[in-house]
Amino acid sequence: MTTLELTSENFDPSITTNDIVIVDFWAAWCGPCRMFAPIFEAASEKHEDILFGKVDTEAQQQLASAAGIQSIPTLMVFREKVLLFSQAGALPAPALEDLIAQVKSIDMVAVHKELAAQ
Repeated sequence: MTTLELTSENFDPSITTNDIVIVDFWAAWCGPCRMFAPIFEAASEKHEDILFGKVDTEAQQQLASAAGIQSIPTLMVFREKVLLFSQAGALPAPALEDLIAQVKSIDMVAVHKELAAQ
């Protein structure tokens, strides 16, 4: 699956209608973003069960601001509408694969139970 361009119009529906969503906040002028792009794209092709989305922080400034993006690239991972991971900086391919494996193995029943208790 190729990556989906996320905008303020389709961001929330993408998060709420997909089990796992990985979002790359980036900009064309950002060197580390350009270096991370092929790693992100390769992962999207390998993991067809996950929605991979990209937010161009220049074109979607309000969305980036609402997400609290302060540096790019920033990677966010949602599962069952819950933000599980948010970190600035490009990841090497093995680290991204490890992150995906960890996200897939999380007991979401326990996560939802913990969130409900808060």
